[in-house]
Amino acid sequence: MVKRRWTGFQAKEAAMELLNQMMRDKPLLPFLIPLGLFAWAVERWLVPFSNWVPLAAAVWVTIQYGKFQRRLLVEDMNRRWKQLLLNTAPVTPLEPCEWFNKLLVEVWPNYMEPKLSRTFFSMVEKRLKYRKPKWIEKIELQEFSLGPCPPNLGRNGMQWITSGDQQVMRLGFDWDVNDMSILLLAKLAKPLIGTARIVINSIQIKGDLLLRPILDGQAVLYSFESTPEIRIGVAFGSGGSQTLPATELPGVPTWLVKLFTETIAKIMVEPRRHCYSLPPVDLRKKATGGFLSVTVVSASNLVRNSMKSSNSGTRQSTIVSSHLSGNLGKKALKTFVEVEVGDLTRRTSVSEGLNPRWDATFNMILHGESGILKFHLYEWDQSGVRLNYLTSCEIKMKYVADDSTVFWAIGHRSGVVAKQAENCGKEVEMTIPFEEANLGELTVRLILKEWQFSDGSVSLSNSTNSAAQLLLYNSHNLQMRTGRKLKVTVVEGRSLSTKDKSGKCDPYVKLQYGKAFYRTKIISHTSDPVWKHIFEFDEIGGGEYLKIKCYSADIFGDENIGCARVNLEGISEGSCRDIWVPLEKVNSGELRFQIEVVKNEDNESLKNSGMKQGSGWIELVLVEAKDLVAADIRGTSDPYVRVHYGNIKKRTKVIYKTLIPQWNQTLEFPDNGSPMILHVKDHNAVLPTSSIGHCTVEYEALPPNQTADKWIPLQGVKSGEIHVRITRKIPDLQKKSNLDTVMSSLSKAHKISTQIRDILKKFQGLIEDGDLEGLSLALSEVESAEDEQEEYMIQLQREKTLLINKISELGHEISRTSSAPTKMSY
Repeated sequence: MVKRRWTGFQAKEAAMELLNQMMRDKPLLPFLIPLGLFAWAVERWLVPFSNWVPLAAAVWVTIQYGKFQRRLLVEDMNRRWKQLLLNTAPVTPLEPCEWFNKLLVEVWPNYMEPKLSRTFFSMVEKRLKYRKPKWIEKIELQEFSLGPCPPNLGRNGMQWITSGDQQVMRLGFDWDVNDMSILLLAKLAKPLIGTARIVINSIQIKGDLLLRPILDGQAVLYSFESTPEIRIGVAFGSGGSQTLPATELPGVPTWLVKLFTETIAKIMVEPRRHCYSLPPVDLRKKATGGFLSVTVVSASNLVRNSMKSSNSGTRQSTIVSSHLSGNLGKKALKTFVEVEVGDLTRRTSVSEGLNPRWDATFNMILHGESGILKFHLYEWDQSGVRLNYLTSCEIKMKYVADDSTVFWAIGHRSGVVAKQAENCGKEVEMTIPFEEANLGELTVRLILKEWQFSDGSVSLSNSTNSAAQLLLYNSHNLQMRTGRKLKVTVVEGRSLSTKDKSGKCDPYVKLQYGKAFYRTKIISHTSDPVWKHIFEFDEIGGGEYLKIKCYSADIFGDENIGCARVNLEGISEGSCRDIWVPLEKVNSGELRFQIEVVKNEDNESLKNSGMKQGSGWIELVLVEAKDLVAADIRGTSDPYVRVHYGNIKKRTKVIYKTLIPQWNQTLEFPDNGSPMILHVKDHNAVLPTSSIGHCTVEYEALPPNQTADKWIPLQGVKSGEIHVRITRKIPDLQKKSNLDTVMSSLSKAHKISTQIRDILKKFQGLIEDGDLEGLSLALSEVESAEDEQEEYMIQLQREKTLLINKISELGHEISRTSSAPTKMSY
């Protein structure tokens, strides 16, 4: 019964579809049907015809049904044929894509042009630093706008081609724009003294673009099939102190064409590809850095007679195929891998054989939302002095807006190896071939531990905490990035590198955050030092990095044994981040830091109690010093003192040729609770200044308006003491009249402006005389004037805050008085 009903339902659907098709093909059919029914009625009841009318109608319906079925069959065969061509044919016919160019014209000005301009601005700016001609001393990219005209894609059509087992779309790329604006400001070297403005106002790029969908359509790799043709139109302006016509700057268009061509060839000409992600969800977060764990597992199928010398100009290689086939045949091949991310490099141990295994894990730091992991294979030769470079390969990675990470690399036969980690903490294993053909392949495992974002949030390494991460992202406005303190603890280090044969060093660490500088003590004769030094910084917004430099102390000059940068954004208040930071530009070494964000109690007291602490100031009198170490060959020094107080720096005058200087100089600082560090330095007019000791002045426990007179021994040197007098002055503000405050502020402003004016006049005279030593002293006076000006601005801000608090209290008092009930007399 059910089968009969289903058959009847299908027949009814087929009849309705046939009727609809006949109605579309035969517009007069609605008029013919009533006419046929009228003829049948006449034949049935009035004038009997014959039975040919029903027979003719049946034949006509049968013919129409046959035509309908044949049309459906042809459409189905065409669809299947197109699908077969798309999947199996090496090249499909050209297809027009004018619709795409029309869409591109609509979205280019407001969306694509600003985004691409920002992207290319950073790329070109980096290339300009290293690829400038000799006659340009310094060049700066000031403006970058691609103009309102988009490129023309697929003017002659687009087609699908087959590359290995992947489908690739190929379409023409023709970009001819005459209203772009790229402004370069160049400082010319001698004999062309002056500055010149170079304006790129037109560009033409012509080539074939390849698009490769990967990861089931979640991303697209794009690149040029070959190096495109590039033409650039250049105009010249003038600037600075000299006007330079265009004819006096020859070779600029050629240099710019070469620069653009090399940049494009290096980053997006086959097989180098860029990635454009198509995430299903956009969380609208911008990644500023991250931590990545890289495990170099093994290499396989290394072929000796295929290893040839690399033509790279930056790496030394002494191996050729005959050397490998001859000498290496007598002994086992020993290799190691060097992992490189930017300036950070790490090496594995040495492994033997044609299928070596290392299983070496390294922690790497990423700067920005993308990065390139480079793996360089070397041969270990104990008898040789230089390392023998064999080959290399690389993996590119990029943060995607849905909080995932995409990894891609060049596969066999210029194919693609792509993987995606949906969240932080997920392990990705990739096996990629080395660059030279038939040389072998490398297996690595990658774990993205953490992404840091510009809004202050941090991705979590556990996928189950995605809800907490989303909450952290949505509530980042509650995490203020100003008015807080960063407590940074330099805990310890391990495996620090040194050139000393004993493998030991005398390490210390320098920290820089904004304008604040700190330094740890020196730990002697160890490569695994323990410091546990705590430093505090005022948190700075805008993506400020903590800059780290590690040195090994030496009599003949300290040796740089690594550096690093740490992004301090994204740490919630009250939490502590414990991290090991790998050192860059060295082969080994890590430093352990504990970073904690705490409330700035100075700001809280400023808001709640009317600046009880900030209303005063610290008066420091630098009296004298004794037993200083000799920094000059003649057995004396030219000492002066630089005072670091939070973000404020001040210095004393220089006392020449003495080890017992007397300064008797008074410096003032706003009382905000910052640590006060004194650096005693030896002044040099030409060479860099050298340190002859430092110390910390403790003043927190000092009672108000009382002076402490003490000698403080200097650290980091064998001998030396400094005599200081320090006072925490907290004046009685109520005893001062407003008129006195205004007059003192005006007099101080007049004093600072007069001082700066006198220094500028002094500068002009020193420049005319060519007095380098006098210029150095004048620069120190300028720095002192700047510090005094900054202190004056702080004082003005303090007085403004006090005034606002008084006005607020007065407003509350008026409001309370006016709202109180009045007494009525009866």
